[in-house]
Amino acid sequence: MKIEHIGIAVKSLETADKIFAQLFNQQAYKHETVESESVTTSFFQLGQSKIELLEASDPTSAIAKFIAKRGEGIHHIAFEVEDIYVELKRLREEGFQVLNDQPKKGADNKLVAFVHPRDCHGVLVELCQEIKNE
Repeated sequence: MKIEHIGIAVKSLETADKIFAQLFNQQAYKHETVESESVTTSFFQLGQSKIELLEASDPTSAIAKFIAKRGEGIHHIAFEVEDIYVELKRLREEGFQVLNDQPKKGADNKLVAFVHPRDCHGVLVELCQEIKNE
């Protein structure tokens, strides 16, 4: 495993993109809408890791609820795994509450699944695996 990206919930992707572009001295390399999560995202590449900015596209989405409850800030840490199905099985066997029965398509060409923050000291953990085109 490695840290694949850190997800940051923002109210305005346009505003946050400008701030993070200044901070990192580079533009986001990708913008993407993830309908299943009701978010619009942008990604910044920083060495081997990425920063994902997430803006709610629906006021009932998880990101909108997160911002309403906690404000803008770090939403999740994503770890890249070789085989997401094996890792989900292992984590369930270890007693972790996995929030997804099966991985789903996420942003940036990834399969994703989440582990409940209650099991990780308040941190929402995302597992992600590159979707391989065969």
